[in-house]
Amino acid sequence: MIEFNQVSMQRGTQMLLKDASLRIHDGQKLALIGPNGAGKSSLFALLNGELGVDGGDLYIPSKWRIAHMKQEVEASERSAVDYAMDGDSVYRQIEAGIANAQSDNELADWLDKMDQHQGYQVPVKAEQLLHGLGFSKDELKRPVKSFSGGWRIRLNLAQALMMPSDLMLLDEPTNHLDLEATMWLEQYLKNYPGTLLFISHDRDFIDGVADHIVHLHNQSLTQYPGNYSAYERIRAEKLAQQQSVYEKQQERVAEIEKFVTRFKAKASKAKQAQSRLKELQRMELIAPAHVDSPFRFEFPCYEKMSTPLLAIDHAALGYDDKTILPDVKLSIVPGHRVGLLGPNGAGKSTLLKTLCNEISMVSGERSEGEHLRIGYYAQHQLESLDVKATGLLILQRLKPKASEQEIRNFLGGFGFHGDRALEVIEPFSGGEKARLALACVAWMKPNLLILDEPTNHLDIEMREALTLALQNFPGAILVVSHDRHLLKATVDEYWLVDNSRVQEFDGDLDDYHQYLNQRDTESAAPAGSTASAKEDKPVIDRKEQKRLEAERRQRLAPLRKKQQAAEKEMEKLQSQLSGIEEKLSDAGLYDADRKNELNDLLLQQGKVKSALEDIEMEWMELTEQLEDAE
Repeated sequence: MIEFNQVSMQRGTQMLLKDASLRIHDGQKLALIGPNGAGKSSLFALLNGELGVDGGDLYIPSKWRIAHMKQEVEASERSAVDYAMDGDSVYRQIEAGIANAQSDNELADWLDKMDQHQGYQVPVKAEQLLHGLGFSKDELKRPVKSFSGGWRIRLNLAQALMMPSDLMLLDEPTNHLDLEATMWLEQYLKNYPGTLLFISHDRDFIDGVADHIVHLHNQSLTQYPGNYSAYERIRAEKLAQQQSVYEKQQERVAEIEKFVTRFKAKASKAKQAQSRLKELQRMELIAPAHVDSPFRFEFPCYEKMSTPLLAIDHAALGYDDKTILPDVKLSIVPGHRVGLLGPNGAGKSTLLKTLCNEISMVSGERSEGEHLRIGYYAQHQLESLDVKATGLLILQRLKPKASEQEIRNFLGGFGFHGDRALEVIEPFSGGEKARLALACVAWMKPNLLILDEPTNHLDIEMREALTLALQNFPGAILVVSHDRHLLKATVDEYWLVDNSRVQEFDGDLDDYHQYLNQRDTESAAPAGSTASAKEDKPVIDRKEQKRLEAERRQRLAPLRKKQQAAEKEMEKLQSQLSGIEEKLSDAGLYDADRKNELNDLLLQQGKVKSALEDIEMEWMELTEQLEDAE
């Protein structure tokens, strides 16, 4: 057990903890949350023995082995797999003992220790960890120095996971992971037998791993039972009791309700629609928990649109003489909201860079709408920011005619309040630079947003603000992200980039998880099994295929008729509900002499809402039946 007893901790002039108390029991999995700068990383340094308390007592069992994830790694000639194995220092010690043994007895002792440590499994475990984190077999022997910064952070994570430990400290472990590696890590940590304390801004990841939340806020530590969703509900209920924030809460809920209504009218896939509606309705419930967020912005959209905005046909995509996606055909129209799925290295970033004209197509046709304006966000844009300039100057360069006050107001929504907009950005944190880069994208009023991992470096409040801004963006969106909450709340459909193809993915993120598991299973199957399975499939001639398709259309006609009738009824009820709610917005309706009229309207509202929910459920069931039948 770890115990904080009236602990105080100070860094420079800033007090991070003051008389804070907390008890962490063996085997608990806790997510440490709190605003940037509150002291989360300093608390980790305290637990890791790098810092001491300035007051109170901190108890950590003396025999506990502590694993932690380093945030930087030096260039090294060591191979990736050797670097990961270095995390198991006991294994390396035994290995050195075997190599330097001076006698048969000494060698036997070291070999016995290796056996007790199960050291012969260590190289296998290291390869499995690296594979789970996205490293290919060919990359295992590559030197550490050949990897980019993000991939070196993955190596640090692998090293921490390799270490036998009683307490594991992970500081933003998903920050440089893609969706597939994030899903793998979530499953891995669920099975970790020790005590886990981790910092993350990915709410779905926290929900999947944590059984308790520790909130570092106002120099104190507060523990909540359950995952992040449970914490949000508890916090929302507490804040809802404060009359001073009630109006803010209602405004935020209304924004999400408006988007839910708009989404219902255009939802086309039953399973995705159900998943999306659940996520949006959850957002309505927890919206009050974020009323005190310092971030509030939108993505202004260019007024003119073209249909399509952008299309490519028979396009080969890649670099120089290397083609990654040989035959891509796609069209992006206004209102398209697409999440890109696919394993690492399949070509997602290649596709995005091609669409943004950062790289040219190897071959094929590209067609741009007359009014196309692309807003592209990727990690390299943080590096291209002029660090000697201020945020205000950077936006002023993009629109020289904009007034200083207009720019300052705009930057305020991204958390750069007051004179913060006038500060040189060189000392800014990664999160602050990411916010500024997003502000630059929004400032140019695009009608097509192309976002490559936009949540990296962003804290939970900024991610929530980004989610809301994307929901209210009327243009088209194409996004790659490992943040499942962002995807579920903002996109309507998924495209899969895999096996050298780009195609529509018929399913939600749960289905994608199953797809990845099946893909791994098939890749591990004996050679030739897939081919033989293909040979076993019966061949149907084209005439017979057309006859079967005609029969299927005829069989599905009654279902389609019912689905269309349900859609019309939904539109009718939605119109009725809008009319009732418009009447309810009349302030005079709440006068004492109009009490009966008010009660009648409230009764009507309840009946129409109930009928609308029933018909929506019927529509979803019909749509799912159609999809299953097709």
